[in-house]
Amino acid sequence: MDTPYYLIDKARLTPNMEKIAWLREESGAKALLALKCFATWSVFDFMSEYMDGTTSSSLFEVKLGREKFPGETHAYSVAWKDDEIDDVLANSDKVIFNTVGQLSRFNDVSRNHTRGLRVNPGVSTSGFDLADPARPFSRLGEHDPANIEPVLDQITGFMFHNNCENADFERFDAMLNSIEQRFGHLIRQMDWISLGGGIHFTGEGYPLAKLAERLKRFAGQNEVQVYLEPGEAAITKSTTLELTVLDTLHNGKNLAIVDSSIEAHMLDLLIYRESAKMNESGDQDWMICGKSCLAGDIFGEFKFDAPLKAGDRISIQDAAGYTMVKKNWFNGVKMPAIAIRELDGSTRLVKDFTYDDFSAALS
Repeated sequence: MDTPYYLIDKARLTPNMEKIAWLREESGAKALLALKCFATWSVFDFMSEYMDGTTSSSLFEVKLGREKFPGETHAYSVAWKDDEIDDVLANSDKVIFNTVGQLSRFNDVSRNHTRGLRVNPGVSTSGFDLADPARPFSRLGEHDPANIEPVLDQITGFMFHNNCENADFERFDAMLNSIEQRFGHLIRQMDWISLGGGIHFTGEGYPLAKLAERLKRFAGQNEVQVYLEPGEAAITKSTTLELTVLDTLHNGKNLAIVDSSIEAHMLDLLIYRESAKMNESGDQDWMICGKSCLAGDIFGEFKFDAPLKAGDRISIQDAAGYTMVKKNWFNGVKMPAIAIRELDGSTRLVKDFTYDDFSAALS
């Protein structure tokens, strides 16, 4: 198969799914796939055997979840538009409003729908201000219980989304305690509570049993149905970005140019100034560079057991989350195809991108 392409390996996806299924069984919580992180619907039939549905950040994600993923469809957006709301309601089981203002604006049209409100508890685990939902002056949810109380009769649930790549159970527990202390009197009047995503409970060594007990206790004490919204946790380590070296040169360091671009194909690495991941080792140091004109289009520096040369194949690891949903046509660089490795080891191409796709994206 010609590179570049994202390769989703179901055998590597399965352990995440099994942990999610175990957590659902032991805690009673339901799990919704966060489409903002991963929306490659060719594996939704497989994932739906382990998960309860999807959650969204836009009308298009709502419709994709409804069409492609069996189960519940939760509709959330930072702000809904007037010409979207009818489609949102027609394609969702629950609609979650970001503010009391949005809830009031669409109160009449959504009156017969299950409705929730996003609540910002003011605490988070994010190490990046850019991604911190509880950053100063955050627009993400209502933060004052006094503003929420008057509309309690209009909603049946809350959504708290304040974790971000949080692999520390003790930190999660402390923040949930804080949420209960501040908003417990409101939570106990609800039927369901979403605790959002960003809890890295499928990571190696995570105390999954402790999380299950804590979620079950939270649900029981507050008499609510708990939802989780795993994104990265659902697909971590399941996918690679398969590349080919196009050229090499030396300019103080060994440089290898590949048929991909960090800005176009793994944008989050550029945004957060992080290195890609590779399963390579050796005594040969090489900087892996993208083919776009951006000077900083660099995947990272890695060690190999032999000098790289044009034609060599390399695999970028952990390439599922926030990649395919953010890929773009910068420089007109060909988008990576999408392939799936089935459980029997066979690989099939599910999507290729051509000049026609590039042209159709513009006008």
